[in-house]
Amino acid sequence: MNIIVDGSYFIAAILFILGLKQMSSPVTARRGIIWAGVGMLLATIITYFHQDIHHNYFWMTLAIGIGGAIAWVTGKKVAMTDMPQMIALYNGMGGGAAAAIATVVLMQNNNSHDVTHQALAVLGALIGAIAFSGSMIAFAKLQGIMWKVYRFKNQQWINLAVFLTTIMIGLHLSFSGADYGMGLLVFFFALALAFGIMMTIPIGGADMPVVISLYNAFTGLAVGFEGYVLGNPAMMIAGIVVGSAGTLLTQLMAKAMNRPITNVLFSNFGDGGTGEAEKVTGSMKEIEASDVAVMMAFAEKVIIVPGYGMAVAQAQHKVWEMSKLLQERGVTVKFAIHPVAGRMPGHMNVLLAEAGVPYDIIYDLDEINEEFATADVSLVIGANDVVNPAARTDTNSPIYGMPILNADYAKNTIVIKRGKGTGFSGIENQLFFADNTRMLYGDGAAATNELISGIKEL
Repeated sequence: MNIIVDGSYFIAAILFILGLKQMSSPVTARRGIIWAGVGMLLATIITYFHQDIHHNYFWMTLAIGIGGAIAWVTGKKVAMTDMPQMIALYNGMGGGAAAAIATVVLMQNNNSHDVTHQALAVLGALIGAIAFSGSMIAFAKLQGIMWKVYRFKNQQWINLAVFLTTIMIGLHLSFSGADYGMGLLVFFFALALAFGIMMTIPIGGADMPVVISLYNAFTGLAVGFEGYVLGNPAMMIAGIVVGSAGTLLTQLMAKAMNRPITNVLFSNFGDGGTGEAEKVTGSMKEIEASDVAVMMAFAEKVIIVPGYGMAVAQAQHKVWEMSKLLQERGVTVKFAIHPVAGRMPGHMNVLLAEAGVPYDIIYDLDEINEEFATADVSLVIGANDVVNPAARTDTNSPIYGMPILNADYAKNTIVIKRGKGTGFSGIENQLFFADNTRMLYGDGAAATNELISGIKEL
């Protein structure tokens, strides 16, 4: 039976890896999710036959039933705009589960584990607890439950003191054998959870995609460590895969923002500026939907830049309907996606896929940026910082050096925006004041619907 269990875990691990590989492309992402899901189902079922499972079948089944029911209901009902906070919530649960496993191991408080197993259990507990509490704060921020940032004097030094204290206690737990009490173990977890909260509360909402990705990597590492402690190869491989993928994604996103990860975690957004940002001159120039419809209908190429505003308005279906009308008139339509557009990696890609937009007209920043100069119209729907020219020109801007979509290089730029306020990061967008930019104010779906009506009338 042990051979069957281990073999099943190995097959599950292969399905995890292949599934993750399939998720790298929108074309095969759905298949990858199914493969990974089958792997998880196999790993869950075969665990019932594990040699160390003796009498916990009822509690296992109850936990799986409750968790599965909650996930099924929320997965069905959650809006696409709320998907980032759902990812943060579920990611945190993974870290919390790893910390809970470590709790059971450490609560045994005996000499049955060697130093390596004990140390890895402690390390998994630390990382898992931080990922859990940090992800809960990320969820609260994205959900609008708490303010975007909380900062106070000497915050980073206090955070460092809490972290070092947690590390010292963790070292004692790792190398003292059974020589520690329950009180010290509780204090260790309390400090780890507190550090996750304290590390996340000063980070602004504009950096949340990077933070979610980083905590995803933390969760993977924690699961991998606890898999080693339990001698479970499926957990080890799954944890390593998730941890490495999350780390790579975090690095790619930080690069897309031209900000090191340390700057995201330990600096306030905008600390990189060396002085006052350039004052924006000019004024926002409004345009009517009928005029925009004419402009796009008689264009040769239109590049659409979706952002979180499109997600909030649930305008993706209307945007695709408009795009098809333009294509019927012989207009070349392309979509440009910035790596950090929206509230999580791939947010805009998922929205467009939901609306049925073909993958071959959706382009990443590096693929599309040079084409803006040849576009008659760039249509920006709800995007802000990812199209702000200040990233190129203003050395004092918080986003200076961040690669942006060159929407301002098009002959005409149309921005659909609900109001005249700044974006999520609070930075004024120079694009809105450019000579070739016109503002179409209104809800993304309503404004796009007006454009559809205007195009149909031509």
